[in-house]
Amino acid sequence: MSPRRATAGGRIDRQRTIRFTFDGHQFTGHAGDTLASALLANGVTLFGRSFKYHRPRGVMTAGVNEPNALVTIVNGGVREPNIPATTVEIFDGLTAESQNRFPTLSYDIGALNQLGGRLLSAGFYYKTFMGPVIGPLKGTRLWMACEYFIRRAAGLGSAGLEKDPARYERMNAFCDVLVVGSGPAGLMAAQAAAESGARVILAELEAVPGGSANWSDEAIDGMPAAKWASSAVGKLKALENVRLLPRTTVWGYYDDNTLAAVERVTDHKSAPAKGEPRHRHWTIRAQTVVLATGALERPLVFPGNDRPGVMLADAARRYVNQFGVLPGEKIAIFTNNDSAYRAAHALKKAGAAIVAIIDLRREVSDAARQIAASVVGEHLTGHAVVATEGGKQVSGIKVQPFDIATASVSGDPRSLHADCLLVSGGWSPTIHLASQAGLKPVWIEQLQAFLPPQPTQKWLAAGAITGSFSTQEAISQGHAAGAKAADSKSAEPGDLPIADADSLDPCPAPIFEIKAPGKAFVDHQHDVTADDVRLAHREGFVSVEHLKRYTTLGMATDQGKTSNVPGLAIMAETLGKPIPEVGTTRFRPPFAPVSVGALAAERYGDIRPERLTPMHDWHVENGATLYAAGLWHRPMIYGLAGETVEQAYVRETKAVRGGVGLVDVSTLGKIAVQGPDAAAFLDRVYTNMFSTLAVGKARYGLMLREDGFVLDDGTTWRLGEHDFLMTTTTANAGKVMQHLEYLLDVVWPELRVHLTSVTDQWAGAAISGPKSREVLAACVTGTAVDNDALPFMGIVHGEIDGAPVMICRLSFSGELAYEVYCGAGHGTHVWATLMKGGENFGIVPYGLEALGTMRIEKGHVTGAEIDGRTTARDLHLDWMLSKKKPFIGSAMMDREGLLAEDRLQLVGIISLDNRPLNGGAHIVEHLDEANPHGSIGHLTAACYSPVLGRYIGLALVSGGKARHGSRAFVSDPLRRRFGPIEIVSHHFYDPEGSRMHG
Repeated sequence: MSPRRATAGGRIDRQRTIRFTFDGHQFTGHAGDTLASALLANGVTLFGRSFKYHRPRGVMTAGVNEPNALVTIVNGGVREPNIPATTVEIFDGLTAESQNRFPTLSYDIGALNQLGGRLLSAGFYYKTFMGPVIGPLKGTRLWMACEYFIRRAAGLGSAGLEKDPARYERMNAFCDVLVVGSGPAGLMAAQAAAESGARVILAELEAVPGGSANWSDEAIDGMPAAKWASSAVGKLKALENVRLLPRTTVWGYYDDNTLAAVERVTDHKSAPAKGEPRHRHWTIRAQTVVLATGALERPLVFPGNDRPGVMLADAARRYVNQFGVLPGEKIAIFTNNDSAYRAAHALKKAGAAIVAIIDLRREVSDAARQIAASVVGEHLTGHAVVATEGGKQVSGIKVQPFDIATASVSGDPRSLHADCLLVSGGWSPTIHLASQAGLKPVWIEQLQAFLPPQPTQKWLAAGAITGSFSTQEAISQGHAAGAKAADSKSAEPGDLPIADADSLDPCPAPIFEIKAPGKAFVDHQHDVTADDVRLAHREGFVSVEHLKRYTTLGMATDQGKTSNVPGLAIMAETLGKPIPEVGTTRFRPPFAPVSVGALAAERYGDIRPERLTPMHDWHVENGATLYAAGLWHRPMIYGLAGETVEQAYVRETKAVRGGVGLVDVSTLGKIAVQGPDAAAFLDRVYTNMFSTLAVGKARYGLMLREDGFVLDDGTTWRLGEHDFLMTTTTANAGKVMQHLEYLLDVVWPELRVHLTSVTDQWAGAAISGPKSREVLAACVTGTAVDNDALPFMGIVHGEIDGAPVMICRLSFSGELAYEVYCGAGHGTHVWATLMKGGENFGIVPYGLEALGTMRIEKGHVTGAEIDGRTTARDLHLDWMLSKKKPFIGSAMMDREGLLAEDRLQLVGIISLDNRPLNGGAHIVEHLDEANPHGSIGHLTAACYSPVLGRYIGLALVSGGKARHGSRAFVSDPLRRRFGPIEIVSHHFYDPEGSRMHG
């Protein structure tokens, strides 16, 4: 028999022995144990060390709200840290380690931090950041001197470096009613909804449904609570319209009654079945939600309240009733409400000695006095615990008389021998999901607790979450909520509050802190003390949000489940305000930590979709080297045997400039803009006019964001009076579509315009070069392509070998060029026909490297220059800013900062040492290879120019236009490239545009 295992009782399987390891020591437990209960049964009380002071810490709770007993689960080389031992189900071969200690848990050198307690008080990180300059360290600030040591000490458990071999999966579920929580209220809600014919999902974070009924002492409908719960679960399992999800934490409540949950499928198994996922992530969409999430017990704040052996009273009740584990042999109980008396009764019944119940209240209920009289050595009302005694385990406590009216102790302290102290500071309804889906929580003075807000979505609450702690009332509320949810007509919170049926008063005295000498902890994991909260107030952090961030109160892995209300109460007292005026931080997802694997599920590795153009197979068959450009796979070069990338794109560029070439432009974003107000809409979207554009013509357009910065550029073709085809850059196709849809949905809903993304419907090929017209003329039927029939920016329709095509004469290369569009299904056929028709003219296919080279030579901009920080003037496109109309961004584009002379402006760069340049390299006026500094801009793109026979690039440089003809240096320390450059105009080639108009 284990040292602390009761001889009988509990819901564990005493016939099945489980062997596991903790910190290298072998232990045994039973099926149904958690790691916490099994270790407690073996007499282990020291579980970990606190974050900041490395103080010894033991188990405080029995569930997901555990702040102290965090462990790392080890599976081969895979390590998963920061798991509450209270939530780990033991299995044969389980290996767990304690955290935040070195070299061992019992002898941790980090405990020396306690000697520097004053230096490590609230806000010490911020004060270190702003600390004084340290003279001997030659101007080093305090943070720079301390950063290494602080970062080494920070954190809790350490993750492993091995790849996680486990599989994770995603599920989507739809239901009429989702019930969260399977205590008495949740079971009844699920049953009532299911009996009404609704499709029901019941999610329970514990392994065994039943909630508090699993460790309750009371009878329900004439049978023990645990047996009643088991019977209710059995009835639900028999119903086809009910899905039970045990071991499932609903962690997020989002819009449209969409909730996120994680099911722990195999964490409790030593050998998962083949293909079985470790975690399953659920996205649940429900007509109505019933929140039966219960309540969490709170601790009291007093000196020494963090010593191992101090535990929440209801947690001890659960350990003895569910796991058959006694948390101590001589137990004292400290409370400000009646609920702790239930724990005293349960522990006494299991064989523990209850040495004293210390109650802050002088007057308690008759029911509480009756329990005390039957189980307690001493019943000290009007007293408080002012200290705990012992080392790494409680060995005794000190108590003093306490006056609630003045919230102060008096008289001489006296010592009581106890090896375990159970505390109860009242209950906090578990309103996290309700808060995520509603408004601000509501403070109820009688309960000294926050209750759920009024719903803004279709959800109802039942049970302890409503402030009612009566099991019979929870059953009644649950049944009513389930029936109402099945109707799916309305959602109202449950009744507030209801007195407990057994006459034990759940309403605590409004006392959370006992002021006495010594460290009194509010947030146990992050070592936030009551004095830290008061220090935050003295230093001006009076908002609860500032308090949270300055002290880190509530920012630990338990997210303030035990510390939130006591911390607010101390702040409220310090401010001299009631708690409702101080408020509370809003609860945000997740309710409990979620594994990254569950969030990613099957989406790991390179999860981007692979988009292939209609001509992709032709490119591969004809020797193209492809790379990813955004989501698309596009030809980089069509290399010949033995060619380098540079040799290939130089050859392709020369072929286009001297003859003719063909490039795949299917990836350009294409949006059909149609409707009676389409032209007016484009006038508002673009900086230049489109309502004056003639049918059968195209125009280059520029879009700004609302803040005046450039969003995108491209051409738009007018195909009919109310029919336009807009093209965008490949990278910004989705962004522009979202931008336009937002404007029509939100800003100008009155406009009669319809948008359709047609990027995938069109295949596109640009044929460029002095001989491009001749090739087209040889291939196209049904239309002429001479200068009169197809002038610059003109559009014609015809056929290529029977395939309908639309041709627009425009140029990105700077040469005479045409874009040929056809249906995606005809793409390869049209492409191959153009290539065959161009054989006599020396046509070559060319890739993005040659296309990029020609655009750099021409000075055209792309996404590298339209980087979200540049304006039209920065890119020398101010000639496109209409003065005749307003447009998106026009109100903000003339801000003083956007007109400054020293803004980064587009320029050309020529390498004077004729060595390659790299995009991203900095431009500096004075070269310092040992200490690179003084950047005046950066290269956005670079290439070897066949036209100039030099390495050139485009750059954004401060005061760029004024620097034309000046010398500077390229500074690229990562690639060790330094050298002289000349800053010139970005128009390297044919600035007059005579070649593309030829």
